[in-house]
Amino acid sequence: MSTDEHALEAWTAYHRLRLHVDAEIARDLERACGLSMADFDVLAALAELEDGEHCIRVRDLTAHLHWAHGRLSRQLGRMEQRGLVAREKCELDGRGEDVLLTADGRLARQEAAPVHLAAIRRHFAAALTPEQLTTLTGIARRLVP
Repeated sequence: MSTDEHALEAWTAYHRLRLHVDAEIARDLERACGLSMADFDVLAALAELEDGEHCIRVRDLTAHLHWAHGRLSRQLGRMEQRGLVAREKCELDGRGEDVLLTADGRLARQEAAPVHLAAIRRHFAAALTPEQLTTLTGIARRLVP
């Protein structure tokens, strides 16, 4: 097997794994909490990034999630309609937007976190040995420091 064939085989296996595990976790979140995976990703990122002001610049959230601005804007619009987040003009310079987690958004994230963790255990971690998890963590950190 050539290096290119080996790389393609590894990529294909990784890609199928990611699609499968992501779909299973998303299905569990939707069933248990009514949240999409994108909803959970945004809620988790906001909870992780928020500081004492409890608001995050949209551009910082875009960079953190590695999403296109348009994708995040549409996602935030859907989440605003459901009362999970709010957007407002940035008070510092008036040009950008801040996004903040509402009380409903914070509660939704808190309720979804154990569901998310259980889904990770069930659809991912339970199938791997501790050594395999360590190896996979090392690979992931090498590719995305």
